[in-house]
Amino acid sequence: MKQISDKLKLIYVPFLLIALGVAGGYTFLHWLLQIRMHLFPLREDVVNLWIPLALPWIPVLVWLRPRIRLLELKDKRGNLPSLYVIIASIAIAIPTLILQAYLETACGKLTSLDNIHQVGRVEPTRYYTLKDFYLDRAAIGVKSNFETIGRQNETLDMSLFVVIPVLSSQGDKQNPGCDAWYGIKYNKQISNRLDVKEKEKKFREFAAECQAEFEKTDFTRFIYLENIPNSEDHARYLEAVKENKKYAASSSIILLPVNEPFEVRNGNKLAWFLGVLAAGAFIWLLMLLFPSFNEAALEKFRNGTPDHGEKITESICFLVPREGFFITPLIMYINILLFAAMVFSGMGFLSFSAPDLLKWGANCRPLTLDGEWWRLLTSTFLHGGFMHLFANMYGLLFVGIFLEPVLGKWKYAAGYLVTGLVASAASLWWHENTLSVGASGAIFGLYGIFLALLLTKVFPRDFSKAFLVGTLIFIGYNLLSGLTGGIDNAAHTGGLASGFIIGMILSPGLKQHAKEYGPLMERVMEEAAGMDSQPTAENQNRQRQDAPSGFNN
Repeated sequence: MKQISDKLKLIYVPFLLIALGVAGGYTFLHWLLQIRMHLFPLREDVVNLWIPLALPWIPVLVWLRPRIRLLELKDKRGNLPSLYVIIASIAIAIPTLILQAYLETACGKLTSLDNIHQVGRVEPTRYYTLKDFYLDRAAIGVKSNFETIGRQNETLDMSLFVVIPVLSSQGDKQNPGCDAWYGIKYNKQISNRLDVKEKEKKFREFAAECQAEFEKTDFTRFIYLENIPNSEDHARYLEAVKENKKYAASSSIILLPVNEPFEVRNGNKLAWFLGVLAAGAFIWLLMLLFPSFNEAALEKFRNGTPDHGEKITESICFLVPREGFFITPLIMYINILLFAAMVFSGMGFLSFSAPDLLKWGANCRPLTLDGEWWRLLTSTFLHGGFMHLFANMYGLLFVGIFLEPVLGKWKYAAGYLVTGLVASAASLWWHENTLSVGASGAIFGLYGIFLALLLTKVFPRDFSKAFLVGTLIFIGYNLLSGLTGGIDNAAHTGGLASGFIIGMILSPGLKQHAKEYGPLMERVMEEAAGMDSQPTAENQNRQRQDAPSGFNN
């Protein structure tokens, strides 16, 4: 009973306090800063999804993790403490997500308008009813959008965003301005492994289906209208507004029809929040009942003795630049900061559109050959979305740990840049009209150097045996996966080949100092012990977004 009491006091109660503090505190700040005061015009997905997902990790790692380490948690790889941290973070994040969705709908005010001209004269709200209005269906704006989705970009998501000018009456058709736009979205998914002509055919069929659906739909039948907030869809609707040829694009108000009573807008979100929070608390309680305390660690904790081996800085040592490992984290920081800048500029998070990527420096033959040669370099630091970035940074971290100490920072940096440029040039030569972004061409170049040094016995024998077969399997699997489509295999191959050549050129000089690598590799292997021994097969997929030439929007 004493152990159960200690677990409740030292671990369970802190978990509950963190859960309630994160959910309640963040929800209050969301309401005060974003809804009430409108201080930070962040995108809806950032506020309602990504911040709530990331926020719980801070108190869990700083406050709860040292308490979890007091338990006897062991398996063959020592991952159970990390599993407890992950489950605790998820158990806090999910109810926090649900609470944000409830907050958005519950705080949304319903404003009654006699006509659409009043929308700019009253305080902006989330919902509107509209008495007199006219939809000018003859002056619509249409914008198409294409995104590759899936673990290997195997699916092409096609969307058509349509806006109809909302006027007070038919007589307003003579006015050049429009106070608001009625939004409609059509969506369909096809295989990204089809060739360009087949994709064009599928899109034409999709566009014809949308046209038929548009013509037969009565858009005047709705109960109320929802003013969609700053989001990725809102940005696409605004692009459609610009395609409208009749009315000035002076208004950014996009209204979506809702055909349910206003009273049911919250659904069961509050009940779901309480239920999920209770379920997470119950699961966490069950997880604490089985393991026993490590008495020595518990005694240190009670005496206030710091455990220097469990500092948070040690858990993220692979991200801290230091002697022998300086360029790898620096490259990671550049990629991550550029990704963050794209997110906070309103481009999205999980994926970015092809037009946005082109604006930021993606590689595309017509533009690059037209004098914009800088795209060969900038494209190697751009990524098509979060998972694309995460996979490439994991692969870079793995190879950088072993390769950078051997090459030295300047040769390693030069290898990354040179192979990245060769990879971009190979993509440019092979693809006529494909947008290409991602660091994986340069990362494949580093793997090419790594492979050459393994084959020429620059590394110690035991080290080479441990990593040669796994590296060959990893490279082969990724290249074979690229044959299925949606992956820029030309860049992968160009980076790998150029890296292998560079490695073969450097290996004679490096072998002269091979005796130094034995102790060095032992130290590196010890530092990397917490990482998987082989990179996962999908980590180097380079984002490729096929834009068939017929998709003019």
